[in-house]
Amino acid sequence: MTDQSRPSRTATDDSRAVEHVLGRPLAQSWPPDALPPGGRVTVVRDPEWDGPWPVEFLGTIDAMGAPEPNGHARALDGELLYWVVFDAPQYDSAGDGPYRKAQIRGRHLRPEPDAEPTHSAPCPDPAPGARRPG
Repeated sequence: MTDQSRPSRTATDDSRAVEHVLGRPLAQSWPPDALPPGGRVTVVRDPEWDGPWPVEFLGTIDAMGAPEPNGHARALDGELLYWVVFDAPQYDSAGDGPYRKAQIRGRHLRPEPDAEPTHSAPCPDPAPGARRPG
């Protein structure tokens, strides 16, 4: 399939795929203190290990699903998980990808209030669903 004949993905396609993988609907109630949908962020590396992403890059908080509490045992108190659309496809620290969107821990996001959106080519055929390396 060529880029011209490949159907474009929509937010609805993404949310259906993620909800199928999760086995539940995505949250839609936006927490009052959360980063806003459409907000620009830099995804940053964790200072304590080589990941979850090997480089810093820009993205946008996606309104596909509201931020949700991070239920991981090592989550920070009150930490949220955000859906972030990447300006350019990215590989995670394990070399998997490229990903065009992922659910990222709030500790790995730095708000960029003055950053302008960057438009880039879509990621070629990412697998359905979403990975949660961040």
